[in-house]
Amino acid sequence: MLRVAVPNKGALSEAASSMLAEAGYRQRRDSRELVLVDPENEIEFFFLRPRDIAVYVGSGTLDVGITGRDLFLDAQVKAEELMQLGFGASTFRFAGPVGDFDALEQLEGKRLATSYEGLLKDYLAERGITASVVRLDGAVESSVRLGVADAIADVVETGNTLRAAGMEIFGDPILQSEAVLIGRAGEAPVGLDVLLRRLQGVLVARQYVMMDYDVRKDLVDAAAALTPGLESPTVSPLRDSEWVAVRSMVRRNQTNRIMDELYELGARAILVSTIHACRI
Repeated sequence: MLRVAVPNKGALSEAASSMLAEAGYRQRRDSRELVLVDPENEIEFFFLRPRDIAVYVGSGTLDVGITGRDLFLDAQVKAEELMQLGFGASTFRFAGPVGDFDALEQLEGKRLATSYEGLLKDYLAERGITASVVRLDGAVESSVRLGVADAIADVVETGNTLRAAGMEIFGDPILQSEAVLIGRAGEAPVGLDVLLRRLQGVLVARQYVMMDYDVRKDLVDAAAALTPGLESPTVSPLRDSEWVAVRSMVRRNQTNRIMDELYELGARAILVSTIHACRI
């Protein structure tokens, strides 16, 4: 069986389980459940702390896992990113007291508090910055006020917590993070190809809708330019030989604009339906 690590709590947990359920896998109904076997799909899920997942995958104990890119890189294990999963987006950035810093070079010789020691040390070393890194497990934004650090490096979503602590972001982002699927470098355990196809199918189904419409034959080329689909739209004859029916996948976030443009072109009976699952 393919052994998969899934976040057991936190921001990534619910979204990861929802994605796996959409991909056709059983998921736990009780948050206290630590292991779930899905014999029909020949897969076994282990619900672990997000920060620990990269360690289990990197050691070969588990085959693949879902975690944040920031947590994966911070763990510094022998594994690789297999797929971006499209949720859990965040940015890893520097922050300091308002007005104290405005450039990376000003961190030379300073104390930096973070929960991502490995990731931060690598970033500083690559840029030739020598600073003291103070590892904390949480509440990093309080470290400056408490005299433990001069600045911090932390995951930022809205920035509200930093502003409340009298701090501001400075410098370029250290890392753009999101949920990713990771696996052992160079290894392809049995069942991994199926998991990847299913997750890719969920991503496509979330990003696209199916659009159907009728249009006159002489306008097909213009209509197809608006709805090219992934390869090519499906064009079917109608009883009225002057008209055809067209079906094509379009980006969900462009749906209404495309419908408006098709209507102005002369298309009618424009319908949109959700894609529940697909294989590309």
